[in-house]
Amino acid sequence: MGVRSIKMPDVGEGVAEAEIVEWAVKVGDLVREDQVVASVMTDKATVEIPTPVAGSVLALGGAVGDVLAVGAELIRIDAPGLPDSVPPAAKSAPQKPEPGPTPAAKSEVGAQAPPAAVEPPPRPPESRKVAPRQLEPQTSAPRPLGEKPLAAPAVRLKAREAGVDLRFVRGSGPAGRITHQDLDAYIARPPELSKPSGRAPNDAIETIKVVGMRRRIAENMAESARRIAHFSYVEETDVTALEELRASLNARATEERPKLTLLPFLMLGIVKAVAEFPQINAHFDDENDVITRFGAVHLGVATQTPNGLMVPVVRHAEALGLHECAREMRRVSEAARQGAASRDELSGSTITLTSLGALGGIVSTPIINRPEVAIVGVNKIVVKPVWRDGGFVPRKVMNLSSSFDHRVVDGYDAATFIQRLRALIEAPATLFIED
Repeated sequence: MGVRSIKMPDVGEGVAEAEIVEWAVKVGDLVREDQVVASVMTDKATVEIPTPVAGSVLALGGAVGDVLAVGAELIRIDAPGLPDSVPPAAKSAPQKPEPGPTPAAKSEVGAQAPPAAVEPPPRPPESRKVAPRQLEPQTSAPRPLGEKPLAAPAVRLKAREAGVDLRFVRGSGPAGRITHQDLDAYIARPPELSKPSGRAPNDAIETIKVVGMRRRIAENMAESARRIAHFSYVEETDVTALEELRASLNARATEERPKLTLLPFLMLGIVKAVAEFPQINAHFDDENDVITRFGAVHLGVATQTPNGLMVPVVRHAEALGLHECAREMRRVSEAARQGAASRDELSGSTITLTSLGALGGIVSTPIINRPEVAIVGVNKIVVKPVWRDGGFVPRKVMNLSSSFDHRVVDGYDAATFIQRLRALIEAPATLFIED
């Protein structure tokens, strides 16, 4: 047979390794040429890997969650009629059954492919988990929660093993003490009389291996929280005028210019504010102690997707108008949700905008998207009484909850930046004035 070893391909420039996030085949499956056999992830991009040959799967190069270097064996396939790509020493040869293996007969781990298929030994019958019995109490009601039933330690142990709540068992001993006979009689009651009293406890436990996108999110969040000296600043902002302007524009929405959310206005505000505070639109390389400031505003938009949090990027937001910002934000966000965003669309942001306002939060402390030095958070809009001209008037207000890298952004600069953003939002006409 022709044994072909399919290697982990170079799935992107500068990529040295990739994580297996899904296998589409298993050992023994027949595959056709160009059939997808696995999905791997690198730098938040998932790539499907096809097989260049047809045949049967002999071995998989790792389990879901394993990280393989580029060039490492991903899958091994028996491709009849093709020359071997695996050295003879690495191929498994069929062996005759022997009475028993000896230590000398064992080969080194990984030195051979999986042995020829043999009939597996019969599996012992699976043990069934039996839920704790819920029985009809022998008393009209359980003892109060604070009252401990009287019972010997051996009786308590036996009750725990049987899943019995001793508060429901009537004791026949002195002072109502529960004896072994009382417990046995309770357990032996006919099943048809067994009814749950109240809600049954739920002892289900689920373990989930953290792989793929979730693992990368976990690693990135932990790295940012560990290495960045976060400083959060919250400011209340009056968005009454902005909401009136947005409602007016949305009343004239067309197919070319659909209805607007709040975020495109905030994008314009951030672009104007960072022009006055270039230290906010920057990266900090803490390994080489270098700050890089950018003229371009590549605005990351935190987006929840079926696979977890992603940050697609609106590039050159400084060159976009209001509806252009909205259109591009929708495009990259939808691409991220569909899993179709390119690597370039998921990297290179210089500052990030995140919004949880639709969920009702009024304050948050967002984590900075390293190596950026700032993230601007948007919270829920609420109507509050505000004192103006000698009386209270209803106003729509919203908190801006932002975080900064205190290693390179001073508190004064962070607060002044947010105050400038607030001023722009509260006087929305200024968002459209050309500098």
